[in-house]
Amino acid sequence: MSTLSLIAGNCGRGKGGEDRGFELLHRFSGRDLFSSELLGSSFTRANQIWSKEIYRNKSRNNFRIIAKIKKGKKYDYPWPDDMNNISSGHLSYLSHFKPLTEKPKPVTLPFEKPLVDLEKKIAEIRRMADETGLDFSNQIGQLENKYRQALKDLYKHLTPIQRLSIARHPNRPTVLDHIFNMTEKWVELHGDRAGYDDPAIVTGLGSIDGKTYMFIGHQKGRNTKENIFRNFAMPTPHGYRKALRMMKYADHHKFPIVTFVDTPGAFADLKSEELGQGEAIAHNLRAMFGLKVPIVTVVTGEGGSGGALAIGCANKMFMLENSAFYVASPEACAAILWKSSQAAPKAAEKLRITAQEHYRLKIADGIIPEPLGGAHADPAWTSQQIKNTIVESIKELEEMNTEELLEHRRLKFRYIGGFQEGIPVEPRRKRNMKPSEINMPKAADIESEIEILKKKILEAKGPSDPITGQTIEKLKQDVDKEITNAFISMGLQEKLEAVQLELSTASQDTPSQALNRSLKEKVDKIMQEFNHNLSRPGAYLGLKQKLEKLNLVNGIIETEERKKKLKAEINQKIPAELKAKMELLKSAEEKISRGETMDKDLIEEVQGVKQELVEILKAANLEVVGVTKKNVATAPPELKEKIEKVNKEIYEEIESVTKKTGISRNIEDLKADIEKGASSEDGEKAEAMIKHEILATLDVEALKEKVENLAVELGLPKDGDTDHEVGAGNGRF
Repeated sequence: MSTLSLIAGNCGRGKGGEDRGFELLHRFSGRDLFSSELLGSSFTRANQIWSKEIYRNKSRNNFRIIAKIKKGKKYDYPWPDDMNNISSGHLSYLSHFKPLTEKPKPVTLPFEKPLVDLEKKIAEIRRMADETGLDFSNQIGQLENKYRQALKDLYKHLTPIQRLSIARHPNRPTVLDHIFNMTEKWVELHGDRAGYDDPAIVTGLGSIDGKTYMFIGHQKGRNTKENIFRNFAMPTPHGYRKALRMMKYADHHKFPIVTFVDTPGAFADLKSEELGQGEAIAHNLRAMFGLKVPIVTVVTGEGGSGGALAIGCANKMFMLENSAFYVASPEACAAILWKSSQAAPKAAEKLRITAQEHYRLKIADGIIPEPLGGAHADPAWTSQQIKNTIVESIKELEEMNTEELLEHRRLKFRYIGGFQEGIPVEPRRKRNMKPSEINMPKAADIESEIEILKKKILEAKGPSDPITGQTIEKLKQDVDKEITNAFISMGLQEKLEAVQLELSTASQDTPSQALNRSLKEKVDKIMQEFNHNLSRPGAYLGLKQKLEKLNLVNGIIETEERKKKLKAEINQKIPAELKAKMELLKSAEEKISRGETMDKDLIEEVQGVKQELVEILKAANLEVVGVTKKNVATAPPELKEKIEKVNKEIYEEIESVTKKTGISRNIEDLKADIEKGASSEDGEKAEAMIKHEILATLDVEALKEKVENLAVELGLPKDGDTDHEVGAGNGRF
């Protein structure tokens, strides 16, 4: 309610001719008049209305009225009424970022589910202690120690996809959370001066230890409503132009620039493309390399492609321990390469998106640690680590002059990556992106590997061959790795870890039979789901081929072990006399293989030995199906012809050289001396001299080329140590 005092002349006149007026007073006297409609009338019309409604006192010279008027709507300015009495250094009335009225709900990530059981047990024991009044401090302490150790072990061996899930955690502190925790004073600045203020990017001035910084960053929401308002931290061209305006402002006033990256990427809708999304990003990239103030970038969550790099061309870039920086999200990469987003864990590993990989590749200048459980476990401590890193980095960069600062920023990006020179590149390289042929050996390669491994197993001597054992062990490790990746991509890894945790934390009071039955049912259910997914056509072909290969190898090994066991049993049952006769059988086979003839008595004796051996095998409960001749491996006819042809050419070349140079006479003299009984030393010297003369005259390179061509044609490996041994090996006469 507001009151209004009005004074008007010539409204009434007394006997003495003095002017009388009227006043709207704050007190009531006589009959009061409430007249809200007076405000809508002109002053002249108001006089006519008042003359009819006025109550006159006994004294005709004075009168009073009281009017009640409605309060007009005050314009909602963002600043407070009293600008001189501002208690906080943060001008919150210039920002839409307000404290949440409700505490965020706890969110458990999929790989953290094994810890939930321990948390429930701790809470249950504490509740029992409160209800019963008993002392369970020892049990609670043991469970808490076990929980801390499990948490430490879990976060010590995180996979790339697990780190990415932490970076995307709904309760992870946002850019404004960090800014409010770090700065003593903060004022947010808005607008790109082109008609729009993009809430996905926040900009403003803040002070740390009395020094002013320009802060720019992607802002995510803390709940669904805020995420919709912030567009899930995906900026439009207006946001990047606002960031560029603030960068130029900071460059003009010599304020260091600190940028925070936390975005899945630039907003790729039709309207953004029409407004020049690519041009806005490119303009920022070019402009940031020309700013004459220090720039530091901190990746607090995920940094996606050019949308992150548009404010990330800095002198130094730091990443939180569980942050990620990528050119394409693992889900998008998996959908492109493997035609399924379920292969995102494999894509995350191949893309090298983690802070540790970026630091190793010298893309990031440092890693800012996070508390166990992620930055959302202790946001204030995380912000303090970011603050210390920023202050130290800016202090170091401010020691450079302008030219050194610009050169430092340019060289940082020039040194990223690498190149190789002098390596031939195929002019046309065909790439087949079918899922059945990506990163998987061909069927012919698998079959050849199986045959080679089978040959090694069959030729292995002794109880174990180390080479064969290493090959089989490597195959088992590959299969285990492929199975682990398949479990992760199928979403079964968490269920398996839960079963393992249940087995390890099972109470001693639980009967082992009931526990085994319960766990067996869970494991059987997991394996049924795994086999069902594995049996789908075209899925996990690499794993299927390796499993088939491993099963075949295991079958061969089992067969060989059975052969050895059977051979040992037979040797125990064979008498010593028959073993001696078997030596006779072996010598007879050797004579036959050399083409020698055997007399009639030897043939009869061999037949008798064979008959005795058959009887012994029958006595060992073994059925003799038949007796076959031992197959001797012979080269194919085509291979023989090629080898003979090359040998013939070599011999003809050597013979031609000996005739032309007269070395043939020296050879004849050497033969004659050997027949006469010359000393071996003289003969060796003469032979070495003749070989040396032949090598000096012979075109060794041409012969070597023929041999290499033959080796390539036959698919034999090249031997690099035979460069100077053509004459010694192939030049024999």
